[in-house]
Amino acid sequence: MSYFRITLVRSAIGLPRRTTDVLKALGLKKRMATVFHAVSPSVAGQIMKVKELVEVQEVDKRLTKQEVHLERKPDPGYYIEKTSGVEYHENRRA
Repeated sequence: MSYFRITLVRSAIGLPRRTTDVLKALGLKKRMATVFHAVSPSVAGQIMKVKELVEVQEVDKRLTKQEVHLERKPDPGYYIEKTSGVEYHENRRA
């Protein structure tokens, strides 16, 4: 089963109530929020009503909230080879 991954990219401030109601029906409240809906004609129609405000991708599976967060998290640019916390605690006890 495939899903629509819908992300609200632009704000709905100042737009007609009808548009904001469609966003609420899709479950989008804040900018950069992402929701997943099963592919269906009714959801496709709602997306077409707000196509200027959202970014849509078709994906194979839903992602959890944590997976979406980790996907957006940037690469730190470094990696930890070994922590020195263990050595510090051993020396402190002696």
